Amino acid sequence: MTSSTPPLREAARAVVVDDDDDRVLLLRYDENGGFWATPGGSLEDGEDHSTATLRELSEELGIDEKAVELGAQLAERSKDHLVGGREVRQVEKYFLTRVSAADVDPARASQPDNIREHRWWTLAELRATAQTVYPRGLADLLTSVLTHGAPMRPVVLAG
Repeated sequence: MTSSTPPLREAARAVVVDDDDDRVLLLRYDENGGFWATPGGSLEDGEDHSTATLRELSEELGIDEKAVELGAQLAERSKDHLVGGREVRQVEKYFLTRVSAADVDPARASQPDNIREHRWWTLAELRATAQTVYPRGLADLLTSVLTHGAPMRPVVLAG
């Protein structure tokens, strides 16, 4: 029996932290039993990860690109999963993104996809929740970033 590697799907994701309270913004989805995740999505033809991150923030949350302080790449994650009924190997790069909570306006979102809710989480709430949050290890990553700054090299997160 031979197994083949699913096609590669490159994605860019934002770890959105508000300017004032160091809260992180997560989006809730209903599929797969429901989960919370960072904003982001796949790269379009000719796009780099930074450009895709800014585009996704505009499309999903109505954030004006000029209001975004896009920081360093914090992490990377690779995971096989279904997209549109087809298995892919998604490789995600996570970028630190600072915005004011007032700059988030889902009413301006052009492609809200299946987002059911957006919510700002404190580190304490993130650590205490029993709900599924992706990427796994986000609370530890964010704690380290807020305490020590961005890592010298992107952290590899578990699937």
